[in-house]
Amino acid sequence: MDVLRKLGRWFDERLHLSRLYPTTAGHPIPRRSASWWYVFGSASLVCFLLQIVTGICLALVYVPSPDQAYASLEYLNYQQTLGWFLRAVHNWGSNFMVGLMTLHMIQVFLFGAYKYPRELTWIVGCVLFLLTLGAAFTGQIMRFDQDAYWGLQIGISIASRIPVIGPDLVYLLQGGPILGSETLSRFFALHVFVLPGLTIALLVVHLRLVLTRGINEFPVAGQEVDPTTYQEEYEALIEETGIRFVPDGVDKDLIFGALVLFAILGCAAFFGPAGPNGPADPTLINTVPRPDFYFLSLFAAFALMPPYLEDFVIVYIMPVAVLLLFAVPFLSNKGEKHPSRRPGAVIAIVMIMTTLSVLSWEGIDSPWSPHMDAWSGEPVPPELLEGRSPLELQGALMLQMKQCRNCHALDGLGGERGPDLSDVAMRLTADQLVRQVLQGGGNMPAYGKNLRPDEVAALVAFMRTLHPPGTLPAQNSAVPALPGQTPSTR
Repeated sequence: MDVLRKLGRWFDERLHLSRLYPTTAGHPIPRRSASWWYVFGSASLVCFLLQIVTGICLALVYVPSPDQAYASLEYLNYQQTLGWFLRAVHNWGSNFMVGLMTLHMIQVFLFGAYKYPRELTWIVGCVLFLLTLGAAFTGQIMRFDQDAYWGLQIGISIASRIPVIGPDLVYLLQGGPILGSETLSRFFALHVFVLPGLTIALLVVHLRLVLTRGINEFPVAGQEVDPTTYQEEYEALIEETGIRFVPDGVDKDLIFGALVLFAILGCAAFFGPAGPNGPADPTLINTVPRPDFYFLSLFAAFALMPPYLEDFVIVYIMPVAVLLLFAVPFLSNKGEKHPSRRPGAVIAIVMIMTTLSVLSWEGIDSPWSPHMDAWSGEPVPPELLEGRSPLELQGALMLQMKQCRNCHALDGLGGERGPDLSDVAMRLTADQLVRQVLQGGGNMPAYGKNLRPDEVAALVAFMRTLHPPGTLPAQNSAVPALPGQTPSTR
């Protein structure tokens, strides 16, 4: 024991641990704040630490490339010892973390803990919540199955609607004109390095703010926040009823954290991991993807709202909602904290959570909304339809129905992933068009299994009309043109 004491003193003289304790783990808190209502933040931290540990283990096996990501998850599920359980713990840890952070923010809002002097604590907490949602979204992308691929398509579609910077942001996220290896590498870097690094940095700031500004006292009806006298009143409360967080006030946090950990392990063992649900296949445009639960409400909203509202909601409603979230402490900075004296706050929470719950329930069975028209909401230019035969008009319809415009433009209107089709008949012969559609090539996937022969014939017939007036479409050089032949008789 003497040796251990000497060793402890040696470290303490250099690290000043005994002086650090009163301002960190041993900081004083109001006695009534050691409540079951205050355990959601520490439980969220438990989930985050669990995500770090399990994420490191998964990164040792996972291969962030489109042709191997799915296979590496299959290996974890069926070959690696307890690999399925490791994936399940990571997945359910993510679900619990989002849920607990949501409960934490609701508790902070209802208890008025965002009011003076904790405005910055609320703002940093909101950023942490958004980072958690970002980590959850990028984590779903790591599965790179059908749900992940088309979920990313929807995310890219949303990003593309942002005015001015939309196209550049899409290119930045994708790492190129299409979803591919660069896209998965970038989202892997976001999920493994960028978002966790930012979360850790802001978590340190958040905890520092909790230590310097104090933990919110349990609200009392009739006791208002006055910025001119609050600090003195809080210090008097600490002096009168204050206890050390460790070891006096941490018991409920430890118990609840342990229960959350056991719940995560239990759900992982009983329900198993999420997916992967079939390899990502961009040709399966009629797939029915579903996001993880925390994005089901957003998915259902976009699936059920009229298409003409999508741009308005993305460009205006969503940013305003986020700004309002950050503006809460400045809109109501003083006054009552107790929920019974703030019926507006209670009603707002009930309405928001009811709406999100109903949308999430609808999102489970809502019809697939193929409005992934980040670039392709425009119709076929009328001049390209004039004088066309019924077969060619059917081909123009196929070009829209099969979402070819998501990747290809017509007269500059449409996607930028592939070349503009306005003069495609000048570049490819009929046989080459058929081969390109059926077999793919370059950045284009093969659609041979997704189109009937009559659909291919109609599509190619229309594309053969896409050439400048007065010029001939490309022809097989083995079949020379007849003398006097014109574009109209060719």
